[in-house]
Amino acid sequence: MLRPSRHGIALVIRSFFFIARLALAWFGLFLLMALFASVTPGLQYQDPTPLFLICMLVVAYVVTGAFSHVRRVRLIAGHIDRGALHNRQRREIEVPFEAGETFDLLDAAIRELPRVEEIESARDSLQVRAKVRRHNLYGRDREVRDLTGMRGHGRNQIQATVEPGEDSGRIVLICEPEAGAWSDWFRVDGGTNLENAEAIVRAITRRIAERRRNERAAVTRTETEKELAVAKLSLLHAQVEPHFLYNTLASAQYLTRNDPAKADEMLGHLIDFLRKSLPRTEDALSTLGEELDRSRAYLEILKLRMGARLALQIDVPDELRSLPLPPMMLQTLVENAIKHGLEPKPGGGMVWILARRNEQRAAITVADDGLGLNAANSGTGIGLRNVRERLQLVYGDDAQLAVVANFPQGVAATLSVPLARQEETVHG
Repeated sequence: MLRPSRHGIALVIRSFFFIARLALAWFGLFLLMALFASVTPGLQYQDPTPLFLICMLVVAYVVTGAFSHVRRVRLIAGHIDRGALHNRQRREIEVPFEAGETFDLLDAAIRELPRVEEIESARDSLQVRAKVRRHNLYGRDREVRDLTGMRGHGRNQIQATVEPGEDSGRIVLICEPEAGAWSDWFRVDGGTNLENAEAIVRAITRRIAERRRNERAAVTRTETEKELAVAKLSLLHAQVEPHFLYNTLASAQYLTRNDPAKADEMLGHLIDFLRKSLPRTEDALSTLGEELDRSRAYLEILKLRMGARLALQIDVPDELRSLPLPPMMLQTLVENAIKHGLEPKPGGGMVWILARRNEQRAAITVADDGLGLNAANSGTGIGLRNVRERLQLVYGDDAQLAVVANFPQGVAATLSVPLARQEETVHG
């Protein structure tokens, strides 16, 4: 034989007392009416039977409505307690966003409710008020009229306030009938305010979860882009262009037989260039001085190969040599100047490497007087695109690469980077 559980017994007791309270309230109201009639002249001798029958019918109607209310609350909440059964619902929601963002979440959640109307939203005071038309739960929608014949109580109302915290917001939400608290002794809301409160909480929770998902996705994308850029940089850092290495070694072999001193000088520059081109640990930054030494070794090799066709001018203040700079950026700009500007030019030309400080920024320019910007020698642009991507990852929007025509001919590429940087950007 199955015995009812303690939970089931408690559920029955709560339901019974809730329904009994409403029935007694109406019964007491009719009892007062009967007492009033008994002492009112002209009503003492009236037959009380019709009033008694009306009282019984009303109480029966109230009991069935209260029973439906209890059943629906249990369907919505999954349990029954005094708070769930009450017509007036209060919620306090902690949101891990600042007050303005929390208010936007709250306002959007209330506006998404079905049948919501008369929304009053005050962002400065962090308050939202709204009315929600109560729908007929078990029949066709029509204007709601209670047992007293009064109109206008077919709506619920919502009042929500955001209490700002240091780094978060706290929502105080109240959902209640559009009637005074006295009406709770005689009427039930069919669980509609419980439904509204739970719907708003769900909407806010969903938006918070969506925000968190978007943040995690953005972090994942950023990490992936960073790893890809670091991989590109490591590959660029580790590789020496085969043609450059082949031509340099071939020139050194030729000079060994004809000019051993120049051959020795060329091999010394090559060793210096290769040493400074060894990959760094992960994505650690280099300095302008180190990058300048690498580019100078590269250009010295080319000067020995190109002879009078290549001239070099460097103007970099000593105070800027310690400036942090992502590796291979300066080298990429120098290679572009040689490959696309001076090598194709019959008479060769000059390369300038300049650095200047301007308040809290540094400008590093690689310029040439070669063939300039044209479709025939512009290349694929992969090197410049890699430089821009690396600048974005290391500095965000605080750094730029500008490539313009040099006057009277050639190209000037300028890196503009901040002098003072946040600690977290040092490791890019």
